[in-house]
Amino acid sequence: MTDGLNPFTFACPVCQARLSQMTPDELCCPQDGRTYARRDGIWRFLAPEVEAYYQRFIREYETIRQAEGRGIPQAAYYRSLPDRDLSGHFSVDWRVRAASYSAFIAKVLRPHANGDRLKILDLGAGNGWLSNRLAGFGHFLAAVDLTTSELDGLGAYVHYPNPFLPVQADFNHLPFTDGDIDLVIFNASFHYSTGYKATLGEALRVLQPGGQVVILDSPVYRTAASGEAMVREREALFQRRYGFPSNAIPSENFLTYQRLDVLAETLGLRWEAFAPHYELSWRIRRWLARLRSGRELARFMVIAGRRSEQGTSVLL
Repeated sequence: MTDGLNPFTFACPVCQARLSQMTPDELCCPQDGRTYARRDGIWRFLAPEVEAYYQRFIREYETIRQAEGRGIPQAAYYRSLPDRDLSGHFSVDWRVRAASYSAFIAKVLRPHANGDRLKILDLGAGNGWLSNRLAGFGHFLAAVDLTTSELDGLGAYVHYPNPFLPVQADFNHLPFTDGDIDLVIFNASFHYSTGYKATLGEALRVLQPGGQVVILDSPVYRTAASGEAMVREREALFQRRYGFPSNAIPSENFLTYQRLDVLAETLGLRWEAFAPHYELSWRIRRWLARLRSGRELARFMVIAGRRSEQGTSVLL
């Protein structure tokens, strides 16, 4: 089944059978009879039991994002991301995202595409800014997320000039057929996974043999102790501000170099990492933050993986 300019073939997220189209906005699984609908322009692929599992996580996530002032109801805001944050609330964060995006385009996308139009999954797409940008290069994009908010989730797709396919689904049950995707990107989202091996395994299932999986803007530490300290600090902060620690699901929360090596060996991947170029003011701010915190700070890299007979890593 294809959808307009997006030639993605949908599969049942439960049994992976290719879905049959009943109407332009409804699909059916021929094996188990489950149906999936497109509402408000967004394909909904959360099975009831999966939606129930994530319900509290989604509610708490959206509560925090709304309290932080994420998103404004102006098309110009979304179209300017990641280069400019017209809200003025998270300019530092978006400068980090912009640096990662530039490194990804130069080091991964252009060499991999080599002039071809790719089928790309933007996993953890949020408000869809990355899907909009990559669709602007002529690629086919499916923006995948759990949240459908018009301000900070998939519902923001209405603000963009470049068409892409908004899909509500979770990482471990992707509604796409085997071996159909050229590039899978975890967009500042891989650390939300409840199990890296299963999540990467699902990404590899839908990936073509020569495809790549990319991890953008997930925190990487040299030691697990540093990542665990970060998680404790964040949960304590959220508890004080919002009345809950925001740990409704057992996310892995961070990566380490050792963890990446184990995943590479287990799944037969070869990692390559690229360090984004940050402006001097950001590097100074980071140095001061490390002095204040007294612990290792996370690195945010562009980490690209390919299938390999023997998984190895080339991490900077």
